[in-house]
Formats: sequence, structure tokens, C-alpha cells
Amino acid sequence: MPRLFFGLEIPESIKTSLLKVKTDIKGARWQSKTQLHLTLAFLGEVEAEQVIQARDNARKVTHTPFKLEAAGLGCFGKEESPKILWAGVSPEAELRGLQRTLAQRLINDGFTLQNPSFKPHITLSRFRAGAGSVAGLIEHYQRTRFGSWPVQGFALFESSPGQSGSVYTVLERYPLTT
Repeated sequence: MPRLFFGLEIPESIKTSLLKVKTDIKGARWQSKTQLHLTLAFLGEVEAEQVIQARDNARKVTHTPFKLEAAGLGCFGKEESPKILWAGVSPEAELRGLQRTLAQRLINDGFTLQNPSFKPHITLSRFRAGAGSVAGLIEHYQRTRFGSWPVQGFALFESSPGQSGSVYTVLERYPLTT
């Protein structure tokens, strides 16, 4: 069964800026350039016919294009023992609107989202138990702006296991239109 999620692709220049954060922290598993994205709706493993259903729902989403900026760092978990280190994005209002529209379509069509509470972020690193602190890193990058980009669409990704972590393949892109 394919493992799917909807998300935003991030421009190469911003990915390059984000990867400069990478440093030696105990237990960190840093994302590669090809893994950086912003998840809108995580579906998890779905049946083949649900892939068609998900695509049909996404094609019906209407939303005006908007601009996002990646800036600052934060983490899920405590800074002293993080689970995930992420870069923030702003402004969140338009992004949350797009996510709500997409999520509502999917839920109304019987999908159960694996990320029901949406916290806009770009995952930079995942951490094993007993990881080192990211407090200094978050403080150092708290005012850093990694770049902005026009969001003109979103994509359906398939996530497959790979030797260096998950491999994300774009199955279809959906342009934003009003």
C-alpha cells in the first residue's frame, strides 16, 4: 500500500539555506535536501483506490496563491531532549486556510488524517532517544530568515523507505487558482 501525504515543495535556494543549520548533535538524523518539504495533510498508508480519491479531492481545491517565508527554528519536545527540529514559516493565515480546505475535503470523503492538529513547519532533523540539546541552535537562529517564496501550488507525495531515510516522490502537482 502506498504511503501518501500532501505538501508544499520548497525552492532549492531555501533548502540550501536551511541545510546550513546542520551541525553535530548527538542523536540527530538530519533531513537531506530531497527530503525537505512542508506537510499539509498526512494520509499514511492507503488502498490503491484511495489514491484516485485523494487526487480527485485535491484537484477540486481552490485557493489563491500566496507568499511564505521560512524563518527561525523551533522543536517538538523539550529543547534539552528534542524529537524534531524544525524551521518555522510565516505568515500562517493563508497556509492554514489552504490546509483547512484540503483537509476538510479529504475528511468529508472518508479519509482519516494522521496529523489532525496542523503546526506549519519544515522538519530539519529527527532525534533518537537521549539526543543532545538544540537550545543553543534555536537561540542562534531565532531571527534568521532562510528565504521566501511564492506558493503557487501543492503536491501529492509518496513516501517510500530508503537507505538514508524516506524517499519522497511527487505523484501529482495541483496549481492554486481562485
